[in-house]
Amino acid sequence: MSPVGRTAAALRRYRHPRQLHPGAWWLWAIGMAVACTSTTNPVLLALMVALVSLVVVVRRPDAPWAMSFGMYLWLGLFILIVRTGFRIVFSGDGPTVLFTIPFPQPPDWIADQGGRLFGPVSAEALLSGLYDGVRLAAMVICVGAANSLANAKRMLAAVPPAFYELGTVIVVAVSVFPQLAESVRRVTRARQLRADGSSRRHWLRQVMMPVFVDALDRSILLAASMDSRGYGRRTVQSVAFRRVTSGLLVLAVLLLCVAAYALFDPASFGGLGRQLLVGALAAAAAAMFLAGRRSQHTRYRPDRWHLAETLVAACGVATAAGFRQLVVSEPETLYPSIFPLEWPVVTVPALLLCLVGALPVLLAPPVAGVSQPQGRVAVADRPAALSLRLTGTP
Repeated sequence: MSPVGRTAAALRRYRHPRQLHPGAWWLWAIGMAVACTSTTNPVLLALMVALVSLVVVVRRPDAPWAMSFGMYLWLGLFILIVRTGFRIVFSGDGPTVLFTIPFPQPPDWIADQGGRLFGPVSAEALLSGLYDGVRLAAMVICVGAANSLANAKRMLAAVPPAFYELGTVIVVAVSVFPQLAESVRRVTRARQLRADGSSRRHWLRQVMMPVFVDALDRSILLAASMDSRGYGRRTVQSVAFRRVTSGLLVLAVLLLCVAAYALFDPASFGGLGRQLLVGALAAAAAAMFLAGRRSQHTRYRPDRWHLAETLVAACGVATAAGFRQLVVSEPETLYPSIFPLEWPVVTVPALLLCLVGALPVLLAPPVAGVSQPQGRVAVADRPAALSLRLTGTP
């Protein structure tokens, strides 16, 4: 095959519709969240939220757990309102007073501690709360983007055996919100099909209670599925093997503590801090390898890491590293002045870094549908399907 033909074939394989490795999306989202922590510029934060939303809209799969991004946007708006409200209530002092909220004088024991409620609200305090709220909301939205783009359950196939139990706990924790969003959509759709015309004051009883019951039922089904698959099973190993594994873990922790002290005070250990750190990492790697042999579980077609995954993860890492560099070179751009008040500005390097974070729209392959024909069950849903068969649920 000619070089042109090989290039065309490689491009077709690259653009073949498939689901991207969940680790790539999480690395990209974490990089974007780190970039959000590096600035309080509302213009840059709003631009990053808009670009993250664009990536989610274009690249999220057609799956129930991927429909939770809208709830993260509402959660970010709620965080912004609450954070700004706290600044108005508890700390509104500043030279530029916008308005005054009358409130009775607080007791002496509160005033002695420097506390106060309401009173004059300044533009400086209002903008300070707004900047902090936008930054925190942007971080939450980045995490929501990862939850909407990547199936958290597929992350278990990529977790090392030594961290399988810890990975399961983390996966269950990060998938709670998407499951609640899916339950809310399902219950709301059922009410619409029944043409329920009741008032909104019964929304808690008619929507939230079915959602909680549905979450409890799914937890019970998941527990039955995990029990049927022998979750938590350990291989029989000798006492000497367990002692060696525990000894290596203890040695790694001790070497890590000594290496940290040696790095902060190089003269005390003769400059051996890096060597001790390498030894600690080697002991930790050996201990994790031996501990992973105790966990025996099967993995069905774990996701592979290809070029597209590397490019998507690199976009997030490059954005985070670039913003960290701008903190040193352009601090006035990333942290607009409040005392005195100044308009936020956006420079070309900061704008380009935000656009780098949005490159997964072009670099990620097309999304493969997760819906399956009748009579077949998706791989990610097989534990739930098995639990349904075990419990006799139709």
